[in-house]
Amino acid sequence: MSPNKQTKFPCLKRAAVATAFFALHSVALHTAALAQMQTPAHFVAPQAVTPVAAPAATPAAVPAVAASAARPATSNVLRAATVPTLAAAAAPPVACNAPAALTHLDRPLLHTMRRLANGAPLTVVAIGSSSTAGAGASSAAATYPSQLAADLRERFPGHDITVLNRGVNGEETDNMMARFAKDVVAEKPQLVIWQVGTNSVLRDRSLEQHAELLHDGIAQLKAINADVVLMDLQYSPAVITKSETDDMVDQIALAAKTDNVDLFERFAIMRNWSEVQHLSFDTFVAPDHLHMNDWGYGCVAKLLSGAIAEAATRPITSAAVPPALTAAPAKPGLQ
Repeated sequence: MSPNKQTKFPCLKRAAVATAFFALHSVALHTAALAQMQTPAHFVAPQAVTPVAAPAATPAAVPAVAASAARPATSNVLRAATVPTLAAAAAPPVACNAPAALTHLDRPLLHTMRRLANGAPLTVVAIGSSSTAGAGASSAAATYPSQLAADLRERFPGHDITVLNRGVNGEETDNMMARFAKDVVAEKPQLVIWQVGTNSVLRDRSLEQHAELLHDGIAQLKAINADVVLMDLQYSPAVITKSETDDMVDQIALAAKTDNVDLFERFAIMRNWSEVQHLSFDTFVAPDHLHMNDWGYGCVAKLLSGAIAEAATRPITSAAVPPALTAAPAKPGLQ
């Protein structure tokens, strides 16, 4: 545990919430099972996903949707993805929102900015573990990198934008770094989004050793002249019950600040959904209680695309960017 940790009450509170969630979810599943014994079900249940992501031998996710015609414009209202029930079928759409302070990127994305200003193709690499690969999503198109690609093309119509999904189930920080040369450097990206930390917490790895790996990995990514955005842990029942979760979140934030790269605060955003907006975990977390579902991935993609668009069009004189470069207007309700 970090010596400067002031209290464990927030962690204990979240653990209690997660425990209550598990209990209520188990009762609901038991009731549903009894009902199905009396009346045959007519839908196919989603494929189960194990709490700890599959081994690294799982094939790496293929690139997100290649540059092509942009999808029709969508609003910031997403449908909650849950196990099919009569109540869920009648549930109203849930708005995708988060405070601006949580979605803002502190540093301008200079390499991305120049690329867009010059009208040159933009390549984004999303590297990470199962929540980048898309565990819990209903299809490859529902993963956050695929939805991010579509959202960025909407914001920058006419630009050739590709987002490559380089997530591999079960990987930790050192496993991802071992793939940097092949899966990141070789693609010559202008922007790298590195999702990191969750599996190290789930497996009780040393935080001190992880801090050293994270610092080294950031240095390697910065050396290829790409913008770097770190993405921290997901706020889900299986994650928030771990005692080192808060310390890992703090460590990633400190690394971003110390090494002068951006941070997308996924953990704080999802905690806001739960504790402030009072969305149930079923709204944004898959049935395995660990990964995100379609709604969760979609909302993260929308908020992240908005943050990238703002940081890549922010007035910065040192970036030598023509003033005419602007992103398409943000959708209502998005930050």
